[in-house]
Amino acid sequence: MTSHPPQTAAPRLLAATDRFLPSDGSPPVEWIVLDGLTSYDTALAAMEARVAAIAEGEAAEAVMLVEHPPLYTAGTGARDDDLLDHRFPVFSAGRGGQYTYHGPGQRVAYVLLDLKRRRQDVRAFVAALESWIIATLSEFQIVGERREDRVGVWVARPEGERSSDGAVSEDKIAAIGIRVRRWVTFHGISLNVDPDLTHFSGIVPCGIRGHGVTSLADLGILVSMPEVDALLRKNFETVFGASRPATVGG
Repeated sequence: MTSHPPQTAAPRLLAATDRFLPSDGSPPVEWIVLDGLTSYDTALAAMEARVAAIAEGEAAEAVMLVEHPPLYTAGTGARDDDLLDHRFPVFSAGRGGQYTYHGPGQRVAYVLLDLKRRRQDVRAFVAALESWIIATLSEFQIVGERREDRVGVWVARPEGERSSDGAVSEDKIAAIGIRVRRWVTFHGISLNVDPDLTHFSGIVPCGIRGHGVTSLADLGILVSMPEVDALLRKNFETVFGASRPATVGG
């Protein structure tokens, strides 16, 4: 019998990509902005319906931009001991990842794309989401970074307290959690614009201890949600291709 060494996963950062374009002839992605605060149940039902329609070829791909009332969501990898304070409603999200917080001042973008029209490569899709966020942050002269062992986008805080090994402090500014059904993606990203950062204290965000969270406002960038949305759309089109607006009142 021939023995083979155990296979190890390729480094996550090798999946870096700044383009995740659809095949020629695909219709533009529908860009939907829900006004006001959208309940999690409402957003989840809308995602489920749209994903089914996309999978059946009955609807265009879409990005849904929402703000939620304060709540926590638990991904499929959530651990009970990461819920520190049940101060807000907790929803089972069905996406990958652990606990995360959503609330006013945070832009949540649910990204509903058909990977059969693009690349059937989930790791490359996640990398493209990170590239999208990093490009948007750069518009504010903020350097967002990826990490090999941590999905999401991070900001170095050299003014913060260093770890015992001398490493520079860093905070998470954007979280990513996705699910794929019939090669259609849903859930997506959350970018901290100006949320109440104390609301994150009820959980261990994304199951990661030893690091904090930050926001555009915390970094000194005071900007309105429509301004953020405009830059998100601009950079989305660079990474993922054309979009068309479809504003829906909430």
